[in-house]
Amino acid sequence: MTTSDHQGSSLFASLILFVTASTICTIYQRRKKTSCKTAASGEEFNRALALRKQHVPNAVSLSYANTSPLMILRGKGAYLFDHNNVQYLDTRNNVAHVGHCHPAVVSAVTKQCSALNTNTRYLHPFVSELAAKLIAKANPGSRSGLTKVFFVNSGSEANDLALRLVHAKTGSWNMITIEGAYHGHTNSCINISPYKYLAGKKPLGQSASVRMVPAPDLFRGEFRPSSTMSEEDCGSKYAKYVQTAANSFGYGNLGGFIMEGGMSVAGVILPSLSYMQQAVECVRSHCGLYIADEVQTGFGRFGSSYWGFQHGNDCIFPDIVTVGKPFGNGMPLAAVITTDAVAEAFDANSVEYFNTFGGNPVCASAGLATMNVVDVENLQQNALDIGLFLKKQFISLKGDLDIIGDVRGSGLFLGVELIRDVTTLEPADVETSFVCSVLKNKFHILTSIDGPHENVIVIKPPMVFSIANAQHFVSCFRTACLLLKEQDMTTIGKTPT
Repeated sequence: MTTSDHQGSSLFASLILFVTASTICTIYQRRKKTSCKTAASGEEFNRALALRKQHVPNAVSLSYANTSPLMILRGKGAYLFDHNNVQYLDTRNNVAHVGHCHPAVVSAVTKQCSALNTNTRYLHPFVSELAAKLIAKANPGSRSGLTKVFFVNSGSEANDLALRLVHAKTGSWNMITIEGAYHGHTNSCINISPYKYLAGKKPLGQSASVRMVPAPDLFRGEFRPSSTMSEEDCGSKYAKYVQTAANSFGYGNLGGFIMEGGMSVAGVILPSLSYMQQAVECVRSHCGLYIADEVQTGFGRFGSSYWGFQHGNDCIFPDIVTVGKPFGNGMPLAAVITTDAVAEAFDANSVEYFNTFGGNPVCASAGLATMNVVDVENLQQNALDIGLFLKKQFISLKGDLDIIGDVRGSGLFLGVELIRDVTTLEPADVETSFVCSVLKNKFHILTSIDGPHENVIVIKPPMVFSIANAQHFVSCFRTACLLLKEQDMTTIGKTPT
């Protein structure tokens, strides 16, 4: 065979391969499009609900189960779409941090899925780059001393590991936690989560190794701002409870103190600067460590700062930071960030740490893309701007609607607390459920209810939430509240959100 024959044969073979590959790719894309379910019949909805009731335990809650559960099949930006392709404005999903199905995240994940996903024992550039990117955000100007990262799959795993790090460094499991706090669903996390261990028909109760201190609640807590007491004065008084708790363990016996950057299930409670300073100073004077739980609030949600612990503070840095929920924009990705000293103590005192999928290449690609979108699209600034607008609008509504007791928070992490009486601050829990149901059923707006009395509307939407979204939300919220006058509250049940 001549050289030209070889070339012709090679060219023909290449053409065949190209056509075959193109055909396979086209078939794959078509199948991918058709396999992504975006609508379903009533029969399919009923089947899905029946199967869930049959096979999923009741302990796993379903949103809006008291009215009509939502079967969500698609998301885009600040919107979710149900099985009938009805569009819902999402004011509650801080997991889809940069918006549902953001193209940059989808592209990064899809591309990496087609290349590799495996366990984390191998070197991969995305994992290393993600660690460096996290440290750059957690250790600005090399001031915090936060230099090491462990990757895990969830916020619960992150806080569970953080407790092990505390023990490795201090030799103690003794912890101080805050009333109403929630840090995860593992046994060790439930032990430091009053929201869980004090709940249920048979509460687990508080472990002997845990001390719970009052939440620094400036609206209905023991200490509230007045003409004679500033917010910072209140913070100082709340911090004294931390001192008492640390003293109760005896000097040198405290493991640590865990505090959320913003307490979500407690009803959007943001610690004041004086509280943080004095509480952390006290903990460290007892040789304990400070864990900042940023699972709910990290990555720019406060607008004022990238991390919740930085809100109004540029001088107190945690020994350990835990991140999760929004990190992968829906992919299971979380991390523990800590100092050299803590990491070295863990290396010396503990067994090898291995997490099969924590920070795997696909999830790492999602984390890199998510963090990049926050920066490139200036979403931290958007959170600040939209948050200020929302806060101003709700404070304005407060003048017209007696049911609004307090508006608090920062950026796109806000709480609107509903009350029945301005003097007693009686919680309007049933009314809150009604408002939530009206927003969902009448206006197709999804909201979240939290707080110890289940009377706080928590606003934590995707960070792409716009002025138009905010205006629509406030307008519909006002209408829903006005409808309360026409409603018999004895007929309203709790709305699980």
